[in-house]
Amino acid sequence: MAIPFPDTTLLLQMLAMLLVIGAFAGVLAGLLGVGGGIVLVPSFFYAFQTLGYDGPQLMQICLATSLATIIVTSVRSVLSHNKKGAVDWAILRGWAPGIAVGAVLGVLVAASLRSTTLQGLFGGIGVMIGLYLGFGRSHWRLAEAMPVGGTRAALSPVLGFLSVLMGIGGGSFGVPLMSLYGVPIHRAVATAAGFGVTIAAPSVAGFLFLEIAAENRPPFTIGAVNLVAFAVVIAMTLVTAPWGVRLAHAMDPKPLKRVFAVFLTLVALNMLRKSLGW
Repeated sequence: MAIPFPDTTLLLQMLAMLLVIGAFAGVLAGLLGVGGGIVLVPSFFYAFQTLGYDGPQLMQICLATSLATIIVTSVRSVLSHNKKGAVDWAILRGWAPGIAVGAVLGVLVAASLRSTTLQGLFGGIGVMIGLYLGFGRSHWRLAEAMPVGGTRAALSPVLGFLSVLMGIGGGSFGVPLMSLYGVPIHRAVATAAGFGVTIAAPSVAGFLFLEIAAENRPPFTIGAVNLVAFAVVIAMTLVTAPWGVRLAHAMDPKPLKRVFAVFLTLVALNMLRKSLGW
């Protein structure tokens, strides 16, 4: 697929926006431990829309590009956590097949929906995630062990499916789910990084074959994955995530997490509003 070289001014504007987005996402990831996708998808959407790329498949580009970054960040995170023995490989092996199936189904559904519909889904689910971040409690439990059998077979594809529709990795759904089933938080975070790889790899492979009209694609987009955004965000998060980690050790992140929950809820509500045409 030929990729036309863009206008230099447009490319510079795009790079400037993406540098800010990547820096912000990296700091938040290090500071609060939140997944990048929950920040990247709306950020990509507003940036590309501002640059004039407001076609009916804009959200697919945002979801796919976010998921592409998650492949890199999740692999790095899994390897880091595994060195500390924090990854629960039994949970990961048991849940990965169902999550991957759900991710593929998510791509098929996302490819058939209009951008406004995906905005509405992101907004609605984003509000629920924001409310959980703001009001969820670590002592809440559904059971004291992760489900197996039919319950796992039902929940794992749902986790993968919803994650693709949100353009996020395993953290936003996987960590609360494992916490509700008694998995210690550090082990849940480490294992959820593995969920992220299982979600992102098959979904990005599918999104690379999605056809999007040339006039609706930001520069250097293959399928639905924007290569510029992918490269810039990965580079910036490598630089700024350690800054967030240092900030987290210098202050109490709990009040900041509540502030982020409010921020996320407002962003999600705005996406929902726009999808309804209000």
